[in-house]
Amino acid sequence: MSETTLVPESRVSLRALGPGLAGALAVTLIHEGARRVLDHPPRMDVLGKRSLKKGARWLGLRPSRGQRLHRQALLGDILTNSLFYSLVALGRPRRPYLRGALLGGLAGLGAVVLPPFLGLGRRPSQARTSTSLLTIAWYLLGGLAAARFTRSLATE
Repeated sequence: MSETTLVPESRVSLRALGPGLAGALAVTLIHEGARRVLDHPPRMDVLGKRSLKKGARWLGLRPSRGQRLHRQALLGDILTNSLFYSLVALGRPRRPYLRGALLGGLAGLGAVVLPPFLGLGRRPSQARTSTSLLTIAWYLLGGLAAARFTRSLATE
């Protein structure tokens, strides 16, 4: 009996990765695009680089530098954000937009508040009040993108 319940649950979990990836790509594309055109954009890529360097040093490895480090940070952001935003697609199919907004808003708030507590230095997402608000808004949009994708899967 436990085997029959495992198969549907694992399929549901795998299907949640699609909306998670949609949310992660949305947030990453917004950050990368804004980084190129705004004067004071949220720099979540900087936090990704800092965390990769810190992790590499903790493991006794030499951290990457330059473009390689930037690509690794983007890949890490997409991977971790995909897993996080996949939570939007789990649970009951009702109210994915509420789950997306809550999770996205919490992720944005965490990105603004948590870096110093995680040993990642000053908060590049908090350079100005507008930068903090953009950070929260963009993560919120990532959650809503995951919710939209979840909704489209539910109607199939």
